[in-house]
Amino acid sequence: MSMYALRDAVDADYESLYALHVATMRDAVAATWGWDAAVQQAMFRERWDASDRQIIVVDGEDAGVLAITTTDGEVVIDLIEVDPRHQRRGIGSAVIRDVLAEAHGRGVPAGLAVLKANPAAKRLYERLGFAVREERADRYIMRCAPPA
Repeated sequence: MSMYALRDAVDADYESLYALHVATMRDAVAATWGWDAAVQQAMFRERWDASDRQIIVVDGEDAGVLAITTTDGEVVIDLIEVDPRHQRRGIGSAVIRDVLAEAHGRGVPAGLAVLKANPAAKRLYERLGFAVREERADRYIMRCAPPA
């Protein structure tokens, strides 16, 4: 039995997902560009589309968010955030492993980007098989190839 379930996000999730974004990303964003609440709210609103997000549910409680883009050649984790109250319980790892299984089952790599100011996330991704394929000023672009 899986430790989590996914449900499609709906517009009513907007406020809780913005709060999740603040809780999970504020420190890394502040270290990278500085935190401006008005700018963050405007960017979140501009990028908001419930149809491309899934809610990670644990024990009946919303515990995070996942957004992936699937193409013929790659599966990209566009967004994964796990509520701090649910972190360090293996939930994020389980979600990522399932995304990797789906990608690798299709014979394609999985990719993601992580802010340099979030070294704990980078270490998690490396433990799960991702490697840096490109370094930018503010982030690492990582990829996990399917097993040979």
